[in-house]
Amino acid sequence: MTVDAKPWGIVSTLALGAIALLVSQLSGVAALIEWYGLEVRNVPTMTQHGGAIVLFILISAPVQIAMLALAASAKGNVAEYLGYKLPTKGELIFSVAVLAAMIAAGDAVSWLAGRNVVDRFQTDIYQSAKSVSLLPLLLVAIAVFVPISEETLFRGFLMRGWLRSHRSAWPAILVTAALFAVIHVQYDWFLIGQVFAFGILFGWTRWATGSTILTMVLHAIVNLEGMVETFLSFSS
Repeated sequence: MTVDAKPWGIVSTLALGAIALLVSQLSGVAALIEWYGLEVRNVPTMTQHGGAIVLFILISAPVQIAMLALAASAKGNVAEYLGYKLPTKGELIFSVAVLAAMIAAGDAVSWLAGRNVVDRFQTDIYQSAKSVSLLPLLLVAIAVFVPISEETLFRGFLMRGWLRSHRSAWPAILVTAALFAVIHVQYDWFLIGQVFAFGILFGWTRWATGSTILTMVLHAIVNLEGMVETFLSFSS
């Protein structure tokens, strides 16, 4: 990962990232209130409310991406700042192979621990979207919008601001992975630990290749695999 242009400072990077996340979440909540008339205190139950989760993601994700792109534009080329570059074929193949091994290991650990591979959150949003015939849009939201928005924030904007030298690489990778994990409040600590492990892989990939597009692909594969497992659990 190259760090030629001077990025935002460490604190300002965190502040701008937090603002982008907060505004995007509020925009999603506003959309829910406008569309469904949901009261704010009822928003946490949106996974069981028709297409609410789909609407929330489709509104909040573009807002977050736009705000981060605006912040990046103040420092020069947006694509370069956020790592929007294509990976090489070798980088793609290697990263996907490592990811596949991690997914298999995670499923194996879940099985050995006596846990369901498919989490309650996944079944809730599946049934919610299916009840209003929005499964295709749910798939797009989870496998496209979420990876692009989250990777733009964590591996794009935050890592770009915090990676000051090769010595700061692992601290930046670990901190962004930790923040990435803790925002997944819909999961228990076991799954949050798995999210942290994936975050480390995504961060290392961003550092090693300079490509946030590659981390988006990896993130999309994880989300898509989870959705496929959910679909299969209902069809078996």
